[in-house]
Amino acid sequence: MAWNEPGNKDKDPWGNKGGKEQGPPDLSDVFNDLNKKFGGLFGGKSGGSNKSGGGLSSTGFVLLLALAAVVWGVSGFYTIKEAERGVVLRFGLVSGQVGPGLHWKPTFVDTVLPVDVEAIRSLPAAGFMLTKDENVVRVEMDVQYRVIEPEHYLFSAVNPANSLSHATDSALRYVVGHTTMNDLLTTGREVVRQQTEVELKKIIGAYNLGFVIEDVNFLPARPPEEVKASFDDAIAAQEDEERYIREAEAYALSIEPQARGQVRRLEQQAKAYKEQQTLKATGEVARFTKLLPAYQAAKEVTRERIYLETIEEVYGNVSKIMVDVDGGNNMMYLPLDQIMKQHRAMPKQRSQLDNSLVPKTTTSSTSDAQRAYSRDASRQGRN
Repeated sequence: MAWNEPGNKDKDPWGNKGGKEQGPPDLSDVFNDLNKKFGGLFGGKSGGSNKSGGGLSSTGFVLLLALAAVVWGVSGFYTIKEAERGVVLRFGLVSGQVGPGLHWKPTFVDTVLPVDVEAIRSLPAAGFMLTKDENVVRVEMDVQYRVIEPEHYLFSAVNPANSLSHATDSALRYVVGHTTMNDLLTTGREVVRQQTEVELKKIIGAYNLGFVIEDVNFLPARPPEEVKASFDDAIAAQEDEERYIREAEAYALSIEPQARGQVRRLEQQAKAYKEQQTLKATGEVARFTKLLPAYQAAKEVTRERIYLETIEEVYGNVSKIMVDVDGGNNMMYLPLDQIMKQHRAMPKQRSQLDNSLVPKTTTSSTSDAQRAYSRDASRQGRN
């Protein structure tokens, strides 16, 4: 049977007798019941009726204050992580910073805002921009920065990331506007990245936003989809040009050492030929210097000897044989093999003859020349 049905004399959940619908009990009655159970700790009389006067006793008030003080003191402990720095606000004004570790602050008086100063934050930037040669290109860039001054990072701007985004867009548009599309898509990408980083640092330096730019990554730029195929062909041609240049440089590097070696070899050969001719001329001068005393002593004999040696040297290198037969057509036997042997032995005989012409002493040069002349004259008479 339900508690609220007629005839149910049990108490309802609210303590009403007879099942009358009187609603929940009064809060003052509940408080008085608790006060009776705790022996009048919170004021009033422990054994009186519910109509007795209320209010907190002095002991209860002190206990409440002590409990509130404990809760307030415990709530003031906080921890700053190793990579963070805490900015302390006292009644809304910055009063200092705290480092990593366990700290305590007066609750409702100080507020601590932790800021990560070691994490590298990333901010992307992209958009269609106009180049120097009036072409539209889509440019994407990623800026990485790190907080170094937490106080300025929190309060120099309402939204530092938004301010950095606007500054990046401004710097990027300025640099792209002074760059041709060909450089932007091919060889000038690194220059654009460096110039954008410089311009970005100039812009944010005046605002003192509390962070530093770590790196600027320039992502590959691309033209609009309508002309993308043509620009792909242009980039492929540019890459082919660079490849041909590298191949030509490699070929030049392989040929140049060979050419330098040949030049060096020719130089050495020229120097050797020069030294050879110089030494040969010096030897000729020395030989004629030694022959000079003999020529001065017997000019006719020496002149004849030099003439014969010259004729012998000239005709000695000729492979033809001249035969003169006076007054007849008689067949003659020519020992050609013996003649050729003599022809090969002529240089050795000539050197021996030169040694014989050189006078040993100055006093005997005249007599030697005369004897040589007489031998030549007698030989010609026999012929």
